[in-house]
Amino acid sequence: MDIDQLIRENAQAVADYENSENVENQQQDLQDRQALRRVAGLSTELQDVTDAEYRQLRLEKVVLVGVWTEGSAKDAENSLKELAALAETAGSEVMEGLIQRRDKPDPATFIGSGKVTEVREAVVATGADTVVCDGELSPAQLRTLEQKVKVKVIDRTALILDIFAQHAKSREGKAQVELAQMSYMLPRLRGWGDSLSRQAGGIGGRGPGETKIETDRRRINDKMSKLRREIKEMKVSRDTKRSERRRNNIPSVAIAGYTNAGKSSLLNHLTGAGVLVENALFATLDPTVRKTQTTDGRIYTLVDTVGFVRHLPHELVEAFKSTLEEVSEADLIVHVVDGSHPDPMEQIRAVRQVIDEIGGGEIMEIIAINKADVAQPEVVMELLRKESNAYAISARTGYGVETLVKAVESALPKPKVEIKAVIPFNRGDLVSAVHERGEIISEEYLPEGTKMHAMVDGALARKIELL
Repeated sequence: MDIDQLIRENAQAVADYENSENVENQQQDLQDRQALRRVAGLSTELQDVTDAEYRQLRLEKVVLVGVWTEGSAKDAENSLKELAALAETAGSEVMEGLIQRRDKPDPATFIGSGKVTEVREAVVATGADTVVCDGELSPAQLRTLEQKVKVKVIDRTALILDIFAQHAKSREGKAQVELAQMSYMLPRLRGWGDSLSRQAGGIGGRGPGETKIETDRRRINDKMSKLRREIKEMKVSRDTKRSERRRNNIPSVAIAGYTNAGKSSLLNHLTGAGVLVENALFATLDPTVRKTQTTDGRIYTLVDTVGFVRHLPHELVEAFKSTLEEVSEADLIVHVVDGSHPDPMEQIRAVRQVIDEIGGGEIMEIIAINKADVAQPEVVMELLRKESNAYAISARTGYGVETLVKAVESALPKPKVEIKAVIPFNRGDLVSAVHERGEIISEEYLPEGTKMHAMVDGALARKIELL
C-alpha cells in the first residue's frame, strides 16, 4: 500500500475519533446541565422580609415587571421578552409580565404604588413566588417592594448573575462569577442592627461591639480580596499564552456578539472545536481559543467569548475583565448578530457599547448576520445595507461561511517585511515558519535550497538574514 495513502487513512481515523469525542463531550455537558432541575411547588413566600437576603436564589414561578421610560412600545416588549428568556434559562416558569409607562422609575418601589397593587394581585392569582424587575434596583427599592408584594423580589442583574453561576465550569469562571455576585450583594446586605452586636466583655469592651451585618461585610470583603488575588494569578497563564502568540506574530480573531447569536456554532463550524451549543442564553462562559489557518497556510487563532446582553451588569464586566481582554486585544472582531431576532440593531448597539467599555472600539469589525436561513429576508437586507462590512451566513447549514472566511483572511494584518532568500534544506523550520506566519509571493526549489520571495514579520526576517 502507498505510504501517502496510509498517512491519509491514519489522519482520517484520528479526525473521526476526535469528532466523536467532541460529540460525546457536548452530550455530557448537556446532561450535566439538565441533571439538576428545580422542584416546582416549594413555597418561597417570605415570613419575614429580612430572610430574603440570606436565602439562596431559587426561582420557580415568576411575574415579570418592566418600566418603559424611552423608545417605542415594541422596544419595551422586546426587553421584557428577553427578561422572560433569561428567567427561563435560570430554570423558572414565567406566569405573567407587566409593563408600566413612566418618565423614570419610582425611587421608592421602581414602579408606581398603583402598579404595586396590580403586581401583588398577579402574584396571588398565579401563585408566583418571585417578582423579577427589568432593571437594577437599589437596596431600598428591593426592600420596599418585597414588603408590599410579600414575595422574593430580584432584579435583572441578580438574574444574570444566577445564570452565570449555573453555567460557569472552569476554576477561573467560577471565581469570576463569585466575585461579581459578592460585589452585587455587599451593598444589599441587611441585618437587625444593634440587637445582633457582640460584646467583648471586660474593661474597655462593654457597649455595642461588632454587629452581625458588620461581620458579614468584613467576611465578604476578605473573600473578595482573596478571589481577586486568585483571578490575578490565573490571569498570568492567559497573559503568557497571549504574549507567546503575539511574539510569534500570530493574528487573533475574536468572535463576539449577543448571547445566543450563534458564536459557538460558528467556531465549531470553522474549527471543529466541540464547544457546547445550546439554544439558551449564556450557554458558554469560558473563552475557547482554537488555532486555524488561511487557505495559503498562514496560522491565526479564533477566540469564542462570553455573550453580551443589554445592560450587562457592571460587576460582571469588572470580574470578567481578564476574559474580555481576549476581545480588546484581538486584531479583528467577527461580530455575530442573530438575524432572526426581533431587534438585531439593538443587539449590535448593546455589543458595541460593551466592546467600547473594554477598550476594543478601534479594532476592525466584520458583521456576521447569522441564522440567515430562518431570518426574514427584508431584515437581513436592511442589515446588509446599514452595515458596510457585513455578510449573511448560517452557522447551522454552512451558507455564506466560506465568503465570511475569505473576508476574515483578507482583513488579517499583513506581514510588512519583504524577503528574497535561498534557505538551505537543513533549515526546514524557517521554511515552515514563512508558510505559517508569512505571505508567499513565489517559491522555487534549487539544488542549494528553497528560494523564497515572501512578506514576513520583522523577527522572522532577521532570522533569515542571519543565515
